[in-house]
Amino acid sequence: MEGYSMARQSKREYLRSIHKRYRQGRRTEKSAMLEEFCKVCGYHRKYAIWLLSRPLFNAAARRRVTPRSTSYSKASIATLAKVWQASGYLCSQRLKAALPQWLPWIKKHFEVNAQLEKDLLGISARQMDRRLSPHKRTVKRRLYGTTRPGSLLKRMIPIKTDHWDVSLPGYLEIDLVSHSGASAAGEFIYTLDCVDIATGWVERQAVMGKGQLGIVSALREIEQRLPFALRGIDSDNGSEFINTHLFNFCQQRAKNRSVQFTRSRPYKKDDNAHVEQKNWTHVRKLLGWERYDTLEALSAINHLYQQLRIFQNLFQPSMKLRTKIRKGSRVMRRYDPPSTPLERVLKSSQRTPPIEALKSTLKNTDPFELSHHIDQKLDCLYNLTSQKNAVVRDKAPLRQLRFNSVPQQHKPGLLAHKSPSPWKDWTFSKKLKRQQYEIQRRIRTQTSVRSSHDSTNPSSG
Repeated sequence: MEGYSMARQSKREYLRSIHKRYRQGRRTEKSAMLEEFCKVCGYHRKYAIWLLSRPLFNAAARRRVTPRSTSYSKASIATLAKVWQASGYLCSQRLKAALPQWLPWIKKHFEVNAQLEKDLLGISARQMDRRLSPHKRTVKRRLYGTTRPGSLLKRMIPIKTDHWDVSLPGYLEIDLVSHSGASAAGEFIYTLDCVDIATGWVERQAVMGKGQLGIVSALREIEQRLPFALRGIDSDNGSEFINTHLFNFCQQRAKNRSVQFTRSRPYKKDDNAHVEQKNWTHVRKLLGWERYDTLEALSAINHLYQQLRIFQNLFQPSMKLRTKIRKGSRVMRRYDPPSTPLERVLKSSQRTPPIEALKSTLKNTDPFELSHHIDQKLDCLYNLTSQKNAVVRDKAPLRQLRFNSVPQQHKPGLLAHKSPSPWKDWTFSKKLKRQQYEIQRRIRTQTSVRSSHDSTNPSSG
């Protein structure tokens, strides 16, 4: 029958029925059985010989793989989850690099024995991803920008199109992040974000509006805090940067200390990839998309940035891209071992008074307490968010509805987060959003049903 094909299960049953007779038969019988087997099943002759010559596969006798016993106790994973939470949810590679530096403070806040210490230092980055996966969430938010291109001095400020390949610290990419909320009307607060290319050192300063003199003043304050000399600035084409005041700030210096001033190509965000990444990880994840437009909020944001400067530059390792190779449609990236920005500054042979002060701060600062203070700062800051006309919002943000964390097992002196903190919840759960939407939908449905019932059956007085 042309076009007929036997089912796979039927082929297996036919193979089992003739397998024993084929193995015990004579040569002529084998030849006849083989020809019939090929015609019925449609197999190639060599494949049919291979099937009939080997032992039959017995699914019941399949070797059972004994599951491997767990190498890490529940206490070690719970402690790891707490460190991951306090560190600002670092990725596994960065968290593994941070554990040796955090270990003295982990011993202070948690009950750590020799075995638990061995587990924390020995767990691999891949295993961290597996064990912490139940606590991870994803976030998708839309970015909004308020940058407008400037038209002054563009011919005097060169465009930098090549990749940054500098080994000395001091070359900064700068950008403004607006905190306007849903409306860009009126005056509100901006964050001036500065990222060093060689070390990944991040400095931020909040300013009211984006006036040219205010931006230059903020840059002067940032320059005083840098643990290295300022050598170059690279910005976008916004009028807050492309102006005479910032140009003079870079040029009116001693000849041996002039600051290189370059700009990116218009509408090419990849030219400022370093600072664009930090705009998300170091600003948006913390302050969100709310509106801040009061002097009280300005002071609170700058106080927050002072503590974040220590926490993120001294205690949070970061990864630096070393090479990127394209093979067909694949892009292969290789990164340097994770290290903190301060460690990269120390490797650059910089010996300035700010660095010595930072080394002392690193030695005497408890990262768990610092993380707790950041929680408190953010809790106070979110109460200062404003809507249009500086009216404080009545509804609490969704970020305060946090997923349940790992139960805390700590010493009496451990700092516990009693209320959900925005610093601990820059991630947004899609499941939580759906649940909140369902609750609101049910409330609206019940309200509409009740109102229609009351309208049809008015109550007697």
